[in-house]
Amino acid sequence: MTLDSSGPGPVDVCSWIGGYPFREIPHPEAAILARVVLPREGFSGAWVGHLPGAFQRDPASSNEALLKSIESYRDILEPAPIVRPDWPGWLATLTWAVEHGAPAVRIYPAQWGMVAENPRLRELALACGELGLALHVTVRFEDLRQRHFMDVASDVSAALLRGIARIPGSRCHLVVSGAGRELIEETHWGLTPEEQSRVWYDFNWLWGPPEDSFAHLVRTLGAPRLTWSSYWPLRLAQQCRSLTTLLPDDLLANGAVESLADGRIIASSARSAGVAGSATSNRQDV
Repeated sequence: MTLDSSGPGPVDVCSWIGGYPFREIPHPEAAILARVVLPREGFSGAWVGHLPGAFQRDPASSNEALLKSIESYRDILEPAPIVRPDWPGWLATLTWAVEHGAPAVRIYPAQWGMVAENPRLRELALACGELGLALHVTVRFEDLRQRHFMDVASDVSAALLRGIARIPGSRCHLVVSGAGRELIEETHWGLTPEEQSRVWYDFNWLWGPPEDSFAHLVRTLGAPRLTWSSYWPLRLAQQCRSLTTLLPDDLLANGAVESLADGRIIASSARSAGVAGSATSNRQDV
């Protein structure tokens, strides 16, 4: 999955449309994302969320606004609606997401005040695994140093991420966006190999040289656990491309860039796990 290949570029797993309550952001429209940002940066598509919904109690209107906004761009934009498992009717929202072709659903535990032991999160993760949907968790929107004083939500913890990944019998495919090296390592190395295989980390927030957190994680976790994103419009969409360009020569020569994950790979794996689980359940019923 290289941005410079002649084939289709990677599918961005983390972008938004819509306004942000704490500062003005550049061009948060679906048209700009689909027709300018993604083609310019070599992405072939994107999982898109609706940014205002992360800060609303009831996500219903946000999800409807998301579908309406991307209606003309479904060739490149895929909806990643919000499912709030502590809100009435969340199972119906999950079904609605499947019916509208969503590859993933988004949750914002920090904004909702959810902790690692929350039983509703476990129920949602299990349901996503059964339906073949990826579960997308946003660790943070902005760095602590630039946050508005009214933005009081903490970062999502490694304990919460591990709690989702460790659910017995789960087939949930987890995508973690906004994590730095420390959080990624704390999460990944606290999981079994089987659990690790169902978790991917968006690498947009990692550092390149001289700290080289990205190269370090490519060597230790492996490139297939790291996934492309633009994080538009909250971060520079060029970040992932810059990080891959600056990888050491030995990693480039060994195909590290081509081994990175993207939305297409994760969605396919999640769907396959859901189908396999349904087949197993049907055999057991017989």
